[in-house]
Amino acid sequence: MREFLVVLMFVLLPGVVRGEAVGESAPTSVSEVGTSVPEEARSLYLPHRRGSEFFNPWQEMGGKSWAFLRWKLFDWNRFDKWRKPELPLVANDGSYLGQPGERPSVTWVGHATFAVQDGGDVFLTDPHFSKRALLPARWNPPGIPLESIPADAFAVISHNHYDHLDTDTVEALPDSMQWFVPLGLGDWFRKRGKTAVELDWWESARHGAWTITCLPSQHWSSRIDQLPNRSLWCAFLLDNGERTYFFAGDTGYFHGFREFGRRFGPIDVAMLPIGAWAPRFMMRYQHMDPAEALAAFGDLRARRFYPMHYGTFDLTDEPLDQPPAALLELVEDQGLDPERFRILPAGGRDFLVEAGS
Repeated sequence: MREFLVVLMFVLLPGVVRGEAVGESAPTSVSEVGTSVPEEARSLYLPHRRGSEFFNPWQEMGGKSWAFLRWKLFDWNRFDKWRKPELPLVANDGSYLGQPGERPSVTWVGHATFAVQDGGDVFLTDPHFSKRALLPARWNPPGIPLESIPADAFAVISHNHYDHLDTDTVEALPDSMQWFVPLGLGDWFRKRGKTAVELDWWESARHGAWTITCLPSQHWSSRIDQLPNRSLWCAFLLDNGERTYFFAGDTGYFHGFREFGRRFGPIDVAMLPIGAWAPRFMMRYQHMDPAEALAAFGDLRARRFYPMHYGTFDLTDEPLDQPPAALLELVEDQGLDPERFRILPAGGRDFLVEAGS
């Protein structure tokens, strides 16, 4: 039964399911890329849709079958998965989210879900409050109750994988919420009575004081009701004129981070994935490991790092609590300021400004 679930997960589930990368795509046109863009970044601005399918123009993804079979049949997991992971959880009723006078803060709900409160506004990233991501069970409950999300909140969705786009969560959140989604997902939301703005890479939308910009990421998409790569995947930059927030969604490490840092840096807050990374031959293209996430943080010229994409759903070989420990070891080895790396428990809230500021 377990192997059946693994195979089903391979076909349908979050970024654990695609294979190794193929060679770099040859650029087809750079006519719309300004001369000020560095040569290495020009592929980020190229067309990325072929017929009905999206793709990464700098490096397309290869086939999945052999890499998956190698992983499940021939590869040895070097991690101890029998040990129960340590997954901190703090009590948090989220009631402050409905109080507009609160100081700017970041709350980790779990996995890729943050609740950010700033300037009287609240936004969510890839909100997921359910007990499962289709099949994988949740190991830690959501850090705050779904009912604490105010009706005037808004949300960004990075892509359609089940650990990032959850039907029950979307349907349970207030219909008054505004959603910002990549190309190909607008109808999915509208069929559920939700208001959604579709964005392509490098497109921006306004929402009150916020400028929300859709940016490239290195990933892919698929759901039971959506064929592979029929909807886009992305990262987001959210800017309210006081602070900038970068939400990476799901991504492998790629040269896009340097371009984002060049164009938008320094960035105040970077929410970056550090988990579901092992084994590397299977995951490198689509998921960063802690070392790559740390490199991305540097590329972004960001001030604070909030890690995510670990500790909630058991998707790959490494233990659920391994990524943050590995990140902290890297921070120490490189002599970086540990205060810039904010590893939160589920339900943990971190203030961005001091009291009285």
